[in-house]
Amino acid sequence: MGFQNIEELDAMHLDVLRELGNIGSGNAATSLAALMNKEININVPDVKILDFNEVAEYVGGPEKVVMGLLITLEGDINGMILYILDDDFAQNVVKAFFGSEFTSLVELGEMERSAFNEIGNIMAGAYVNALSSMTGMTINISTPAICVDMAGAILNVPSVKFAEVGDKVLFIDDSFGVGDYMQKVKSNMILVPEMESLNNLFTRLGLM
Repeated sequence: MGFQNIEELDAMHLDVLRELGNIGSGNAATSLAALMNKEININVPDVKILDFNEVAEYVGGPEKVVMGLLITLEGDINGMILYILDDDFAQNVVKAFFGSEFTSLVELGEMERSAFNEIGNIMAGAYVNALSSMTGMTINISTPAICVDMAGAILNVPSVKFAEVGDKVLFIDDSFGVGDYMQKVKSNMILVPEMESLNNLFTRLGLM
């Protein structure tokens, strides 16, 4: 019998999820460097199993205004990926693409939002391709949906949609060094798979 929620995963299965997160983060950094035409070094990602309330605190508190990029997964794995980007990450992107700066995420126009949609698509694709290569699973991703709001409001979407999974998610805290001076910026990724998909993943990896 498979797992019913993420809380049931044992140490071995959590380690596998962490390793997948590490590989995906490396692929995402490589893709991001090519897109921004900047050198990007990635530190070892901090991968945790957290509940939604803890995630909000990790990204600066539920009232902090952040950018969310929501991507739906379909195919052999169903679920969603949610990227949460803060001001520092966004400033680097806007400066690389448009040579400009902004004072608040809510000021971003359609061109800037389009650039972040493309970044979300590329980063999610890097994770999914790593997962597909290791498992042979077919996974399709949606066009990212972008939202600028308080972290608590953005996190409410996956917490409601995937309530049957439980209140735990795979949280990947990425830290990048960007450009000549290796300015440190962060992005946070939340992976919320349906439990049937997670059980299928572990079966493919010979762990069920």
